[in-house]
Amino acid sequence: MVELEVDGTTVTVHVTGAHRVLALREHVSFDLNQVKGITKAEVDLRPPWLRAPGTFFPGVIAAGTFRGKGRKEFWDTLFHEQAVRIDLAGGEFTRLVIDVEDPDHAIRMLAAAA
Repeated sequence: MVELEVDGTTVTVHVTGAHRVLALREHVSFDLNQVKGITKAEVDLRPPWLRAPGTFFPGVIAAGTFRGKGRKEFWDTLFHEQAVRIDLAGGEFTRLVIDVEDPDHAIRMLAAAA
């Protein structure tokens, strides 16, 4: 799980617990004007093929930075249908797929802030 924090127009995703080690990252920040879309992540969604750096065990966990075909994505999910997908433009990442406690609340919060 991660914690989302909205401060003005900046969103910070705080990676918590052991996932900091697995993802090799403590946080990811992006500006709200970079958001192209926010939805629940599809159950069968998988990260790009190149992990750099991070952890991936199919169907179990994806945590870290993944690259492929012009994309750079940050993932932190256990594939338990708790993930949101945030598509971005013009920043460090093109997509974030992250587990949150309440996906519907996270989507409403980010949409309202945007």
